[in-house]
Amino acid sequence: MSAIWKQASAFSGQLEKLGAELKNRRTTGSSGAGMVEIEINGALEVLHCKIDPQLLAQGDREMLEDLIVAAMNQAVTKGKQLHADALKEITGGLQLPGMKEALEKISGLEPKGT
Repeated sequence: MSAIWKQASAFSGQLEKLGAELKNRRTTGSSGAGMVEIEINGALEVLHCKIDPQLLAQGDREMLEDLIVAAMNQAVTKGKQLHADALKEITGGLQLPGMKEALEKISGLEPKGT
């Protein structure tokens, strides 16, 4: 029983460390052939937004709004994948009960075969 508690404690420590590491990882979502780019970190915090000046000059507010949403959604999807990949690293690919479903939920991916 003592060994299980030690392993749980070590895993908890790894998760805390992972949280700090994810804040330093970056990913970008883009839309409109790169006219809008959103950079986020692994904690899903928005760090930077770039909008091509030509897009602003067009004055099409609705299109700009749509492109920002699309770029943000892409960035968040990639950020969730960072989470899933990092958890797989921690577990060493070990399939723990419920881990597959948890990873799918974290990553926002649909379970395979549905």
